Amino acid sequence: MKVVRRVAKVLLCLVLAIVVAVGVYVGYLMATYSRIPDAEPVEIQGNAAGGALRTNTAYTASTYNIGFGAYTPEFSFFADEGIMADGTRTVGEHGVATSKESVVASTDGVVATISGLNPDFALFQEVDVDSTRSYGVNQKAALEEAFANKSSAYAVNFHSSFLAYPVPEMHGLVNGGILTLADAHASSATRCSYPVSDEFPDKFFDLDRCFLVERFPVENGKELVLINSHMSAYDEGGMIRAQQLEMLIGLLASEAAAGNYVIAGGDWNHVLCGSENYYESKQRMPDWLAVFDESMLPESFSVVRAENIEDVATCRCADIPYTPGTTYTATIDGFFVSSNVKATARNVDTGFAYSDHTPVLLTFELV
Repeated sequence: MKVVRRVAKVLLCLVLAIVVAVGVYVGYLMATYSRIPDAEPVEIQGNAAGGALRTNTAYTASTYNIGFGAYTPEFSFFADEGIMADGTRTVGEHGVATSKESVVASTDGVVATISGLNPDFALFQEVDVDSTRSYGVNQKAALEEAFANKSSAYAVNFHSSFLAYPVPEMHGLVNGGILTLADAHASSATRCSYPVSDEFPDKFFDLDRCFLVERFPVENGKELVLINSHMSAYDEGGMIRAQQLEMLIGLLASEAAAGNYVIAGGDWNHVLCGSENYYESKQRMPDWLAVFDESMLPESFSVVRAENIEDVATCRCADIPYTPGTTYTATIDGFFVSSNVKATARNVDTGFAYSDHTPVLLTFELV
């Protein structure tokens, strides 16, 4: 009996220790939780030589979610869940990138890819500065250095206290954001906060979603309003994304009504242009994806359909390693433009070598 009592006491002490540790950790999360205010000015850095933009002149813009340098083809992410064609549920494994060397190599691959496209405007998402998940690699600095002739504006899109999940590859501290580089120099840049979930524990995994608005003078006195956006992904029921779209659409409508040229690009976490069934796969469309209805856009706006969208997807699911013909893929990255912007686009096939996304290149004129 004494032995049983001793074992019971030890087990009770262990349980109490776990309860206390969890309580302390939750208290730490609550105490360090904060959101960045809406409509904050963003510093524009760099010395882009370009003056006012011209009408009836061809420009290019790219958008690329670089996945904080983690998503080599073999990488799967712990928060991604999928469904095989036979109904089997799948879930990713890793909370951090394979290694620092892998993050650096993927970032270098992103630089080489965008350098080859040579866009006038380059939009990036999931750009880490000092994060556990990407081994502290400063991707913002790497991109700015590689494109030193462009102006730079960066907005924090996800910052968190230490996320002790999953075990053992804890996601840790996160400082990530969206970055816009441009040959022209914007007159202003503003970080606009999207609505996010305030439920526990979701709010700790979806901090500070936002979009970045830059204004570029045009020779006719109008402005090009360029928006870089990264919406929420893990949003059960799609309620938060619906609120985010409503906020963005309101801005699009008001800027178009003012006579400005408007281009919104980024990772929408919505399937665009009916691409949910374009690509060969042995998986079903995952629950976290939503289908974008173009009728939701203001009347004067459209989604620019990539000319090769039926052949090249822009996102692969990360619940399993990437296997062509097996992994579910769709086009969820791209551009919305106002009717006074004449535009075409193409999806850039990288084979998902450097990210779980591929770039989209927009060619446009202000008319």
